[in-house]
Amino acid sequence: MIDVIVIGAGPAGTACAKKLAEEGFSVEVYDKRAEIGAPKRCAEGISEASQDFLGKIPERCIAQKIKGARLYAPDGRYLDAILSSGGFVLERKVFDKWLAEEAVKTGAAVQANTFISDMVKDERGYYAGVKGEFLGNEFMEKARVVVCATGAESPLRNKALGVFSKVNLIDSCIQYEMTNIDVIPDLIHIYLSGVLAPRGYVWVFPKGEHKANVGLGIIPQDKKPAAYMNEFLKLHPDMVKDMVANGFVLCGEAANHVNPIHGGGIKEAVISGQMAADTIAECLKKNDVSKKALSKFNEVWWKERGNHLKRVEKLRETLEKLSDADLNDLVDALKPEDIIEFARGAKLSVLAKVLMRKPRLVGIARHLL
Repeated sequence: MIDVIVIGAGPAGTACAKKLAEEGFSVEVYDKRAEIGAPKRCAEGISEASQDFLGKIPERCIAQKIKGARLYAPDGRYLDAILSSGGFVLERKVFDKWLAEEAVKTGAAVQANTFISDMVKDERGYYAGVKGEFLGNEFMEKARVVVCATGAESPLRNKALGVFSKVNLIDSCIQYEMTNIDVIPDLIHIYLSGVLAPRGYVWVFPKGEHKANVGLGIIPQDKKPAAYMNEFLKLHPDMVKDMVANGFVLCGEAANHVNPIHGGGIKEAVISGQMAADTIAECLKKNDVSKKALSKFNEVWWKERGNHLKRVEKLRETLEKLSDADLNDLVDALKPEDIIEFARGAKLSVLAKVLMRKPRLVGIARHLL
């Protein structure tokens, strides 16, 4: 019997697998994609400080080094928010493979092109393995713990914990990797507009000379994302309270562990996977993988990340209520360093005070306090 089966070889799954393998546990990682890292569903940005928990990211994984972000108001005015340590635009197809390779080097086994159709329980009612298919052959594999790191679409998380993503909290996105793009290469570019991108934004992430990811995320309206994208070219989920069951742990995007303001998931996925691994390792050593024992993951994640992300979620909910005119006014009222702090869920009272200057926005401002 394997100690841990991880479903999903994205950043959360491989980060969890690597840490468990380092502790000497046997780990199998299964991913349904034929190629790990492809297709990419990400703008590929990450802060350089993320290397504190990821390790040094190889140069081959980096398409472009950046120093910060330029945030555009609807009328074209902008603020440049410069990060103290800078960041990277990655090549996710290479980056995800590197993460998987690092997990394998520590002793984990990673197998792509494997569809996990179901999870199995033992006589106690604990999750104790999976059923799947590899190259047309069905199989069943037993394990002491099953980790679901499948992302936001797998039905397995719903089966185990009743977790699903609310339609009104999922953006529909479209992204092109484009060339012949004339853009400042060491800044990512974010465009806010209720007209161009209702309850979302447009992004341009440089990937080298004259090349960039150009994308758009919106809550579905009367038009599809592609229609909004075409107009732009012419001229971002509730967090899960309980992430464990007997013999089962949910982490990464499958548990809605993403940054609510911009939808970025790489950093949160890796942190989530590593935290899950710490709890699982502790429980395996005690030979207790009950829901009660695994619930330490809930406590740790909410203390270290969840409460912080809830504050960031308040910011997103506030920005959604602002008109294009309100967004234009913010450019004159805020400082670049304010934008960085807001994205971290800090100093939201500063934004609240700015909004309170307009009587009609007082109610919205109070949501931040």
